[in-house]
Amino acid sequence: MTQADSRRWIVLTLLSLTQFILVIDVSIVNVALADIQADLAFSQENLQWILSAYTLTFGGLLLLGGRMADLFGRRRVFLIGLAVFIVGSALCGFAQSELMLIVSRALQGIGAAIISPGALSILTTTFQEGAERNKALGIWGAIAGVGGAVGVLAGGFLVEYLSWRWVFLVNLPIGLAVLFLVPRFVLESRGEGKPRLDLGGSLTITGGLATLIYGLTRAETDGWGDSIAIGMLALSAILIVGSLFIEATVKDPLLPLGIFRNRTLTGANIVGFLLGAAIFAMFFFISLYMQQVLQYSALGVGTRYLLFAIVIIIAAAASQALVTRFGVRPILAIGMLLLLAGLVYFTRIDVDGSYSRDLVPGFILAGVGLGFAFVPVSIAALQGVEDRMAGVASGLINTSQQVGGAVGIAILSTVATSTTSGRVEDAASAAAAGGGDPEAAAAAALPGGLVDGFVNAFWTGAGMAVVGLICTLFIIKKVGPQQAATAHHAPGL
Repeated sequence: MTQADSRRWIVLTLLSLTQFILVIDVSIVNVALADIQADLAFSQENLQWILSAYTLTFGGLLLLGGRMADLFGRRRVFLIGLAVFIVGSALCGFAQSELMLIVSRALQGIGAAIISPGALSILTTTFQEGAERNKALGIWGAIAGVGGAVGVLAGGFLVEYLSWRWVFLVNLPIGLAVLFLVPRFVLESRGEGKPRLDLGGSLTITGGLATLIYGLTRAETDGWGDSIAIGMLALSAILIVGSLFIEATVKDPLLPLGIFRNRTLTGANIVGFLLGAAIFAMFFFISLYMQQVLQYSALGVGTRYLLFAIVIIIAAAASQALVTRFGVRPILAIGMLLLLAGLVYFTRIDVDGSYSRDLVPGFILAGVGLGFAFVPVSIAALQGVEDRMAGVASGLINTSQQVGGAVGIAILSTVATSTTSGRVEDAASAAAAGGGDPEAAAAAALPGGLVDGFVNAFWTGAGMAVVGLICTLFIIKKVGPQQAATAHHAPGL
């Protein structure tokens, strides 16, 4: 191996470590919420903002972070984002109040939004398009795929044996090591031309994405009839439409609309959105099923996700080789089909279920599907993109997945909650009509109501996977194995 080859794989290791802490920070906090609430005297209505403050800034600023990387230097912007993320993590770990923790989580999200597209664009410009990049993205996809599962396991362990503060402080040694090593191994790169940030586009796109995520979060917790949720979603639509007019007319747009002439990139972002919607919600509801119905502890939930993580790692490793041999579209289609099969299998869960019968087969199907889908969707989202647009393309696919996750959880939570509430209310009403105890009947019906809600949510997620499969087959271009291994940048994007 030459020195240049060795440097490239060290760069990939550093980028993968960073991506790992970003991904697990979405899920690792879930198992610590009860301890945080007790320690900092969080109100129930503010508890959700420990999660939402991170996802709001992360999802809202991704496109801006990607464009900044192209304009001002990918390594420089990556390091700035990592420094912000480390500071945010430290402040979270030492937070002494509700407000301090929520603000610190928002700071973490800002850092993550700068890091994530910058890291993926560094990877894109470090590895040549084709077999070499496919291998690198296979590793990247495995990290992204297992992050949610490992986050639950790590969170359960840290909360059980140390303290909730360590779910944040664990980021510090990894982040500081990467911050020290990146300048030694990562070369600076940027897009061509004079750095000029599209202020109007930046404000409208960022505002539109942020208000969209906030509106969806509000609708999830307070219902779709909530006036603030409706107002935020309406404002989001106005800002996003306004940003399209701005981007079509300014000289140096934040998101050049011409990038969507690349049909494969467009298809990959649609599939990435649907993939994010199905997967974020799947993790969410499986965790709730194990905790609320099967009565597993936080650590018990985490250990039972290990199988899922192992399957994803193996599948992602195989996926990059299969993409190089057979092309993007067939492997992505197989991944979406297996993910669909896993979601359909999860609709079999019941109140008296067990891990081995109700979850293991679904974990295997969905795990292989995830490993097969994450890698080709990332390859497709970057295929044919010039180096000068690597940050924009990276920010775009990250945004699609994050916004998809927010949409998926909001919609599927509504489906699950309405189903559960309906069953519990019916049981209480029947008991009252028959002279029984409505509260006792409602409590007895709750586990069954939860399961019915989760089942309907999984069916809805399966529908999203079907749409993703259709988009894979009919929008993403067929690229032969030789083209996938040796493709060159397409001009004009």
